[in-house]
Amino acid sequence: MDYIDVEWRHELPLEPVRLVSELDGSRMEIRKLEFFRDGAVGRAWDEGSSLGTALSTEPVPSIDRINGDAQFRATVIDDTEFEKLWSASATYG
Repeated sequence: MDYIDVEWRHELPLEPVRLVSELDGSRMEIRKLEFFRDGAVGRAWDEGSSLGTALSTEPVPSIDRINGDAQFRATVIDDTEFEKLWSASATYG
């Protein structure tokens, strides 16, 4: 599994500003978190979702490709960090 944390720099009021994903070996999202400016956190996984968050139907690009677009800043995180965020988000979505 791979885990990525992506900051999305934009001024769109209804779009998330942070996307955190758990990826399988083909870079398909297994679980995803979307963090919004107002503090809301959307979740998506194979059996459900909240706040309109959805898993991508396409493989997630590499970190280098994501970072090639100036509006994004992507980093790799570990499974422990992802699990902390996932668990904490259960109270928001």
